[in-house]
Amino acid sequence: MSQLVGQPIDRVDGRAKVTGAARYTADFQVPSVLYGHMAMSTIGRGRIVSIDTARALAAPGVVAVFTHLNAPRLVPQNPFPYVKGFYPLQDDRIHHNGQPIAYVVARSLEEAIEGANLVQARYEEERPKALLSEHMAAAYLPPPSRNGENEFIRGDVQAGLAQADVRIEQEYTSPTHHHNPIEPSSTVAQWSGDKLTLFETAQGISFSRLTVANGLKIPPENVRIVSKYLGGGFGAKGTVWPHTLLTAAIARELGKPVKFTLSRAQMYTSHGHRAQFHQRLTLGAKKDGTLTSLVNISTQQASSNTDILFNLSESSMLLYAVPNMHVRQQAVRLDIAGASFQRSPETTSHFGLETAMDELSVKLGIDPVELRLRNYSEVNPETRVRWSSKYLRECYAMAAKKFGWSRRNPRPGSMRDGVELIGWGMATEAHTFNALPASAVVTMSPDGKVLAQCGTQEIGTGTYTVMTQVVASGLGVDLGEVTFDLGDTNFPPAGISAASATINSITGAVSQAATSVRDAVIKLAVADPRSPLHGVAPADIAVDHGVMYVKSRRYRNDTYRAVMGRHGQPVSNTATVPNERGYTTGCVFVEVRVDPRVGRVRVTRVVTAHDPGRVMNLKTARSQVIGGVTWGMGYALMEHTVYDPRTARVVNPTLSTYLIPVNADVPEIDAMFVDRPDPASTALGAKGFGETPITGVPAAIGNAVYHATGRRIRDLPITQDKLL
Repeated sequence: MSQLVGQPIDRVDGRAKVTGAARYTADFQVPSVLYGHMAMSTIGRGRIVSIDTARALAAPGVVAVFTHLNAPRLVPQNPFPYVKGFYPLQDDRIHHNGQPIAYVVARSLEEAIEGANLVQARYEEERPKALLSEHMAAAYLPPPSRNGENEFIRGDVQAGLAQADVRIEQEYTSPTHHHNPIEPSSTVAQWSGDKLTLFETAQGISFSRLTVANGLKIPPENVRIVSKYLGGGFGAKGTVWPHTLLTAAIARELGKPVKFTLSRAQMYTSHGHRAQFHQRLTLGAKKDGTLTSLVNISTQQASSNTDILFNLSESSMLLYAVPNMHVRQQAVRLDIAGASFQRSPETTSHFGLETAMDELSVKLGIDPVELRLRNYSEVNPETRVRWSSKYLRECYAMAAKKFGWSRRNPRPGSMRDGVELIGWGMATEAHTFNALPASAVVTMSPDGKVLAQCGTQEIGTGTYTVMTQVVASGLGVDLGEVTFDLGDTNFPPAGISAASATINSITGAVSQAATSVRDAVIKLAVADPRSPLHGVAPADIAVDHGVMYVKSRRYRNDTYRAVMGRHGQPVSNTATVPNERGYTTGCVFVEVRVDPRVGRVRVTRVVTAHDPGRVMNLKTARSQVIGGVTWGMGYALMEHTVYDPRTARVVNPTLSTYLIPVNADVPEIDAMFVDRPDPASTALGAKGFGETPITGVPAAIGNAVYHATGRRIRDLPITQDKLL
C-alpha cells in the first residue's frame, strides 16, 4: 500500500464546495415541484380547539393546507429509529411550543410562507413545564433503552468514601444547546408510482430509509434516499424528523413532488438539541490522589413522549481507575421539543468530572496532570479487559511540553499581563466511538478508471477525501484515477455518520474491496499471454501509480489500463468488513485571559494531543480538532438556549441571539497526534475520532478561569455576569 493514507491531502470535494458546484439537498431540482412551509404552535402544552385555514387556502399560489383534521395518517413506530416519539398533524394535542399545526403547499416558497402565516388556531392552554431547575423533584430513573441501562454500580461506594481522606461533592449544570448547522434541514419528495425518492439532509441514509418506510408503511426497497453533501449535522440530521415524513406523505397525497426547508427559527423545535443537564458529582480520594469512590447522579430533560436519554455519563464509567462507582442517569419530563444526540453528547457529564478532578487537584495540592496519571487505567474499568491501544500518557506528555505546563504557578491569580489575569487549565478528552455494519463496492472500468461506492454520508468531515485515499492506496493508483461516490441508498449499505463511526465502520470494507480488485486484475495479467507479467506468481507482483511490476525485476511490468483494455470488461468487488466499538482519548491545555473590570474571558492559546489510532489524513484530522475546540469554546463561554418559563417558547431562535464563536474568538490551535495504529482495528488501524476534540474543552476553560481568578464557575456558560 502506498503512503497516501495518512497524508494531508486536500479535500477532493473542496473545489466543488467553494465554487458552488456541490449540490446540497435544497439544490436538487425536480420538474413541477411544489413548496411546503409549516405553521407552528404558539403554546407549550394543551390542545387545538379550532383551526382556521380559509384565508390560507384563498391566498395566491396556495395548493393545499393540511392540519390534524385532514393530514395523511402516519404509522406509529418505536422511539428508535423515530426519536421524536409522536407525529404532529395527527391529533389536536400540543406537546411543545413550535410544534407544527399546519403544512401549507404552494407553487412557490414565498407563497407557502405567506399561506402559513395566515393559518389561525385557538387553543385550550395548559401551563407547560419548561425549566429543569424548577422540576428536579420529579426526576425518575428511565427504563433501559437502546443506549442500555441508566444505573450502574461497581464495588461498594460507601466503603470507598469511608476510605477517602478527602472528598469533593459539587453540582454542575449546563443549559439546552441547539445544533445550528449552516445548512437547514431540507427534504425533496418525489414519487414514481409506489416508489419514493427523497433528496434528504441525512446523516444516515439507510437509517432514514427504514424510518420513512416504517412511517409510510411501504417496503424499504421502495424508498431511495439521496444525500450527497451535508452543510453540517452534529446530530440534528441523524434521524428522521416530522417534516420529512409529512413532506413524503403529502407529496404522495397530491401526486406532485414537494420541496421543504426548515427556517432557522423552526430548527429550534423541529429537530433535537442537547438536553438541559444537572449533575451531582462526588469524588473520594486518598492523600496521594488515588480515587477510592465516584458517584455521579445526573438529571436531564426528557420529552413527554419518550424516555430516551442522550447525554450519557460514559466518562465516569470508563476514564479513570475507580474501584467503587455509582452512576445514575435520571430524567425529568418537560414540555419542550424532545432532545437528541448532539456532537459529543457525553461532554455534559464530562465537564463535571473533569472540573471535579481539577477541584480535587487543588484540594490535595497535586498537579492536575499528575493527578490524572495516578488514576490512569490501562484496562476498561467495566470489563477489566485491556484496551487494544491507549496512548493517553503520551498525549499528556506531548501537550504539556508544547504548552509549557511546567512553568505554571498553581496559585490562582498569580499570573498577570497588565490588567489581565492569565489562567492555565487542562482536561482529559475521551469519547466512545461506534462501529456499524458497512459494505462497499469498487469497480475498475476497461479504461483503468476506478469508481468506489458506499451508502455512507459526507457530513463535512472529509469522507470523500479519506475514502479516495483508501481506494487509491489499496489499488496502488494515483488519486486522480479514483472517484468515490456516496450518499445514495442504491449503493451498498452503511451505518449512520454519528458517534464517530464513519471511518471506523467503512474503511475496512472500502479497503478490502479495493485490494480484491487489485488482486483480480493481477490475476488477469499473469494469465494473459500478451502481458509481460504472464506466468509470474501473483504474490511476486506489486503495484505503484497504476503500474504492476515484478518486485525483483521492476522493468518487467504492465499497467492497469493496458490489462483492462485487453480484458474489455469491468472488474468489481463488494466487501463487508466488521469492526469493533472503542474509546479514543486525548487532552487539551488552554490559556485564558480575564479582564477583571468587566469579566471578559478570552481564550488565547490551545494545545491538544490525541490518540486516534492511525491518522488517515493529517489535514482533515486537524480540521476536526479545530472544529471541536471552537465548539468547546462556545459551550464554555456563550452557547445557551433560553426558554420563556411561562410559554416554554425558545426566545433566542436565531444566530443573532444564540451566540457561537466566530473567527475573531478563536486563537491558533496546536493539534498533535500520537499516530500509532490500533492493532485491533480493521479500519487500517484507525479509531473513531471526530467527536473527541470537544469533550474536555469546556472543563479546561473553566479550570483556566479558576486558575486566573480563583472563581469556580460550575454553571455553564461562563458569562460575564457570573464572573462579576
